[in-house]
Amino acid sequence: MMSVFEHSEYDGHEHVAFYQDKTTGLKAIIAVHNSNLGSALGGCRMWPYGSDEEALRDVLRLSKGMTYKAAMAGLKQGGGKAVIIGNPRTEKTIEKMLSMGKFIDSLSGQYISAEDSGLTVDDLKVMSRQTKYVSGIHANYHINSEPADGNPAPSTAYGVYVGLKTSVEHVMKSDLKGVKVAIQGLGHVGTRLARHLHKKGVKLFVTDMHPENIEKAVTEFSATAVSPEDIYDLDVDVFAPCAMGAILNAKNIARLKVKVVAGAANNQLAKEECGQLLVDKGILYAPDYVLNAGGIIDIYHQSISSSDKELRDHIEKISDTLLEIYHRAKSQGLSTNIVANQIAEERFG
Repeated sequence: MMSVFEHSEYDGHEHVAFYQDKTTGLKAIIAVHNSNLGSALGGCRMWPYGSDEEALRDVLRLSKGMTYKAAMAGLKQGGGKAVIIGNPRTEKTIEKMLSMGKFIDSLSGQYISAEDSGLTVDDLKVMSRQTKYVSGIHANYHINSEPADGNPAPSTAYGVYVGLKTSVEHVMKSDLKGVKVAIQGLGHVGTRLARHLHKKGVKLFVTDMHPENIEKAVTEFSATAVSPEDIYDLDVDVFAPCAMGAILNAKNIARLKVKVVAGAANNQLAKEECGQLLVDKGILYAPDYVLNAGGIIDIYHQSISSSDKELRDHIEKISDTLLEIYHRAKSQGLSTNIVANQIAEERFG
């Protein structure tokens, strides 16, 4: 296996730790990208990676993304991430979660874990038996003034909705009614995004790896089901990637017929150069780590004296951040992802 330092996704990461517990079967990686603004915070994801290399690539990309996300959200936090190799539906055990807690604790606060794909708040609570370095398990605030359970998905989805709406208004000079949106991925965030959009009269086209999620969207939101292979070819206004990252590559971008790409997935661009490919096609790209920052904003507000309204107001600032990026990108003749990176680096560098 290649050296981590030589890995194409290695970006001066401060700390990359590998962990294997033969007793529980846990295999995991933690990556801390940058802590200039504060301790590295980021979700712990459990996913059935096809290889160790795939898991390493994901954790390096995701941890870097968290650094930029925190900076663009105006938070005094660094960026980190953890991945557990395994299928969360069939391989998750309490013993593995306890072992993951020990692994997190071994970094002595360099990395603070939150919830991510494949894990729940209850899983984090199990980890917290072994470490104090977990967040999002004690909640006081909720964007909809509902009982706060620590799940950041409602805030993430609301932020994506706000940013998608802003992007559509910027490009199409219209509200959301009658706009066609293709959602790739109907997990905790994608389904909530679909609900927000449905309420505004959006025509939804959806796909997901789990048929029951598609059926729910068809029933509840009058969505049109689409196969995973066909989601890129639709004649719609917006493509909203809400599943795994690196799906915007040259091949898939060439298939898009949309005006806007705005979704919840992390690291949507396979390479930074893909941002320019979108510009060349006349597609406005909402940088993912700006758009999906609602979750990390939520977790931050749970740790301070705040309120439901202050949390919601902070998330709605995603709109202003996007407009700043769009105007600067146009004036400088650059892709939106490059401009977002520039602004973030000015803040955490």
